[in-house]
Amino acid sequence: MHEKNTINKESALVLVSGGQDSTTSLVWAINTFKNVSGIAFFYHQKHAIEIEAAKTIAKQLNVPLKIQDISFVKDLVISNLFVDKDNVNENHPLNPNVPAAFVPYRNLIFLTLAAAWASTLKIRHLVAGVCQTDYSGYADCRDVFIQSAQQTLNLATDFEDQNIMIHTPLMFKTKAETFKMAEDQGCLDIIIKETMTCYNGDERMNDFGKGCRNCPACKLREKGFNEFQQQWFSH
Repeated sequence: MHEKNTINKESALVLVSGGQDSTTSLVWAINTFKNVSGIAFFYHQKHAIEIEAAKTIAKQLNVPLKIQDISFVKDLVISNLFVDKDNVNENHPLNPNVPAAFVPYRNLIFLTLAAAWASTLKIRHLVAGVCQTDYSGYADCRDVFIQSAQQTLNLATDFEDQNIMIHTPLMFKTKAETFKMAEDQGCLDIIIKETMTCYNGDERMNDFGKGCRNCPACKLREKGFNEFQQQWFSH
């Protein structure tokens, strides 16, 4: 990774979902790079309301946002995260050791399409809010996958000095540390009030933000928020 005094003169494209991790990464990118754009994907997810959250957040932060419909994905892979599918709290139909909300190859598809859009914009830095510390069975959130994807994307084009570089500022952070990072980056208020992480798209407001409190994403987020408060605000 380049030093900040080099990359702060360049542009970045952030994969934006409207969730906690991508929004924290978006603000990190704004504080790191000279210019920032965003791209969000609609893939027929149950919590498609996250796209509306992404629009609101991008507007508040004055970041241009491209929204791309890739809902064809639902016709190719199996996941309970798609609309009209089963409970996201179950095990995945393809593998009982994987969460039902896992969408096979999702991040690889996202990164490929984001890299394509980045090349059109003449941007070589991609930012993704993936994290392996709390990845909970999502293989495409691991650092080894991101490193491999970066290499594969660059082998697919061989643009030499325009090669893609993928930044993952949350990769080794716990959810509690991500809340702390949001506070340090000056966006904790946006995270609590605007982001949508809940797999069910539940807009009920809790102390940790919007969510149903029952799906795996909400449970992880609430646990992280409680740990964040205990660790940094306990007396």
